[in-house]
Amino acid sequence: MPLRTILVCLTGSKSAGNLLNAASVLARRDNAHVIGLYVTESLVVYPGIAVHVPEASYQSFLASQRAHAKEVKQVFDAHADAQDHPSEWRQISSEGGFLADTIIASARNADLVVLAQEDEAEDRPAISNLQERVIRECGRPVLMIPDDMTPEKLGENIVLGWSETREATRAMHDLVSVASPDAQVRLLRVGKAPSNTLADHAANDVATTLARHGLKVELAHREKDGDKVADVLMQEAFETGADMLATGAFGHSRAYDFVIGAATRRLLANAKLPVMFAK
Repeated sequence: MPLRTILVCLTGSKSAGNLLNAASVLARRDNAHVIGLYVTESLVVYPGIAVHVPEASYQSFLASQRAHAKEVKQVFDAHADAQDHPSEWRQISSEGGFLADTIIASARNADLVVLAQEDEAEDRPAISNLQERVIRECGRPVLMIPDDMTPEKLGENIVLGWSETREATRAMHDLVSVASPDAQVRLLRVGKAPSNTLADHAANDVATTLARHGLKVELAHREKDGDKVADVLMQEAFETGADMLATGAFGHSRAYDFVIGAATRRLLANAKLPVMFAK
């Protein structure tokens, strides 16, 4: 099924161009509608801290919001004017002070969500932990674009991290819409390889399913050898020249992820190529 609506989460002018360029690579292929979403912050006053905000402070806050939105919109307009696929600027005010809530609500109507890798130097305080919340709660595949990266190709050579989990299953099916019609997909299992790869019925069935969509699928096994799963996935993507990594996200409880750590967070922080997360 082709992509029809791509939601691009624009949180700063520095990353906006790269995100829009990545979205356009996919949009041009399917003539998808690209929505550039910018969410303005609300000034939240906590009663225990302050009961009144001076008018001058309030007006200064509004002015800074308008200036930042204008800056991002200029990037969006310049990009949209250079493209031949449909584009739409959408500016929404976050009523509750949490940008993630507004982004998540908008994301539910999209085929794909595109957002930037977290950047402490650019991100506003209100978007802290944005990537994790959007991935966990929006119910849509989320494509994260690393800092300072402008992809020229997307979805032509993909590494798919596979395991028998709900999240990996979602990633596999979501990948069909994001991949090019004749994409090369490397279906990667991380862990001890079976003595007979033909006996790996689950992975072989997944490969067959993807092949029926016209994708060229190759099954591979890689042992961890003390490395973290995220590092094995990234190394495989690097060695095979992949333009995208696809994987299930946050397959454990929040408590487990907090104590043990999660492959998803490591990819969010360290990935050097676009990663599509599915939850």
